[in-house]
Amino acid sequence: MTPSSPLAIDQKDKKNEIIFPQGEFWSDEPPLESNLHLRQIFILIQCLEWTWKDRDDYFATGNLTIYYSPNQKKSEDFRGPDFFVVLGTTRNQERKSWVVWQEGGKYPNVIIEVLSDSTAKVDREEKKQIYQDIFRTPDYFWFDPDSLEFQGFTLISGVYQPIEPNQQGWLWSQQLELYLGIHQRQLRYFTPDGELVPSPEEAAKQAKRERQRAEQERQRAEQERQRAEQERQRAEQERQRAELLEERLRSLGINPNEL
Repeated sequence: MTPSSPLAIDQKDKKNEIIFPQGEFWSDEPPLESNLHLRQIFILIQCLEWTWKDRDDYFATGNLTIYYSPNQKKSEDFRGPDFFVVLGTTRNQERKSWVVWQEGGKYPNVIIEVLSDSTAKVDREEKKQIYQDIFRTPDYFWFDPDSLEFQGFTLISGVYQPIEPNQQGWLWSQQLELYLGIHQRQLRYFTPDGELVPSPEEAAKQAKRERQRAEQERQRAEQERQRAEQERQRAEQERQRAELLEERLRSLGINPNEL
């Protein structure tokens, strides 16, 4: 059998075939640096889930390992993003990690890293390179909850280009179809019309305020109705008194129209 025979080539292809590990892969992330980081990740997840409450075609999570290398379960220089969104998938909350080869080859569409002193250099350099060259993630942002440093990049012709801020300093995410901007020292979403996307708690408070305003308006309308009714009754009483007076005058032989 010569080296160039079909059988030899077939055996060579099998030898070089990539074998993806199978089974369950648990997330293996380090603890978050601070409560600020935890709250920031939490509000990003909460607000997106609230504004997309009628959708079930995405997965949004935080501090979860992404396994993408067939040669090793976890790259030596990479751990899971602080926050990421995958579109065109399911909202299965039972995932223990994101295993690319078990998810139809899907990588995140949006990644946000929450910077800290210990991770900022890796987030700005190594991770950015991985997200650009391997993940091909269209939108990448980072945010520092201490210094409020905020930057975003979008993938154009395979290279991350900075996203230009609008007048409010917000950055547009084409993947989310939302703005990202700083509000009360947190990174938040804003609608294309410039409205803050609320958290469920904020939405509940807003709904309560709106109910209270509606009740106040109802009470004011009721008060106006009662005042109008009182005025009508007073007018009716005046009319009745006038009629009685006219009748009395006529009974006395006096024409009230000649007075």
